[in-house]
Amino acid sequence: MRFLVLNGPNLNMTGRREPKIYGSQSMDEIMSGLKKAAEAFGVSVEQTQTNHEGTLIDLIQQAPGRFDAILINAGALTHYSYALRDAIACCPIPVGEVHMSDIEKREPFRAVDVIEEVCAFRVMGLGGTSYERAAVLMAEKLKAEAKARD
Repeated sequence: MRFLVLNGPNLNMTGRREPKIYGSQSMDEIMSGLKKAAEAFGVSVEQTQTNHEGTLIDLIQQAPGRFDAILINAGALTHYSYALRDAIACCPIPVGEVHMSDIEKREPFRAVDVIEEVCAFRVMGLGGTSYERAAVLMAEKLKAEAKARD
């Protein structure tokens, strides 16, 4: 299995930005941990981060045929990007939503999640390990779907 992990705006600042909320690990450290954990259950991970909404949409549209699933932390785009929502909605491979903080327990505007209903699931509030939990859930989902087809 191959997963594409997409990180949106400002996630390149993880480890320096509000460490009380996001922790002190850098995104590179979090992704390194994710890759090691994913390998243990037969998943390879390719990761990218961009501050540009259109780039995320392009990557989602290009993923089918190259990847089995996508994990996305859309950052602030989670709360208002209907263009990103539409890209996820028409993506033929499953997309799991990831957040390091619990967006429902933060500022009121962060509780709005326009992509949740078009994602296969949402993992949040586990810090950097949210990514690992999401990878496990996605792997289990894909394995269950493959078993059901057999």
